[in-house]
Amino acid sequence: MISIYLCDDEEAVRHQLQTAIEWKIFVENYDMKVACAASCAGELLDAAQDSCRGVYFLDVDLKDGDWDGFTLGRELRRRDPHGTLVYITSYGDLAWKTFQYHLEAFDYIVKEGEQTGSAAARCLEAVHTRLLDERRDPAEVFSLRTGDETRHVPLADILFFETAPKAHHVYLHTADSRLDFVGSLNELERELCGRFVRVHRGYLAAWDKIEAVDWKGNQVRVGGRTCLLSRAGKAELKQKRGGSL
Repeated sequence: MISIYLCDDEEAVRHQLQTAIEWKIFVENYDMKVACAASCAGELLDAAQDSCRGVYFLDVDLKDGDWDGFTLGRELRRRDPHGTLVYITSYGDLAWKTFQYHLEAFDYIVKEGEQTGSAAARCLEAVHTRLLDERRDPAEVFSLRTGDETRHVPLADILFFETAPKAHHVYLHTADSRLDFVGSLNELERELCGRFVRVHRGYLAAWDKIEAVDWKGNQVRVGGRTCLLSRAGKAELKQKRGGSL
């Protein structure tokens, strides 16, 4: 279970954050809990002394003697190097400050009255998604760049890859999506050797998703979709099936 720690010296803000985060955890059934909602740095540090990969929502403007949100974040980073820091602030852009303190902040939430809690809940959803991605076995996920976004697609969800009309582009097909990215089937065939089979120069199909082969019609049905089948693809399929076809 992932522990979440809050630190804000404003009781109303602290209560709003805790309520919104706990409700998000309940609704989404996240394996998380709010372990501490503190008003000062000492209280949070005592509660988080044994924390590993915790999630910390910290008030930038914390007024606690020598402690503010950044000095507290620096101490938490020393104790929990892989923890996730989220800053709560009344200002728009404080990213430069995290560089000054050598911190890596996951996000910044600007205090906006009643919207602060909902912003924290959305942030928690993004944190949860990232933590799940980090826990996946890299061998079971195909990562690709589409536009300005990096996507991680479980190999078990991929039906086939198809050469796209645009040069040096490939389509990745799942049951409910088609993603366009820069690549080549030759490179993918080498990278995914064993799990995918080259049924045609323009198609690389998931071996375990092939449902039927039309040998005369030169087609393969993969997850309810149709891919072309070449002479070389037929030989590849027969070899993979032990030469029984």
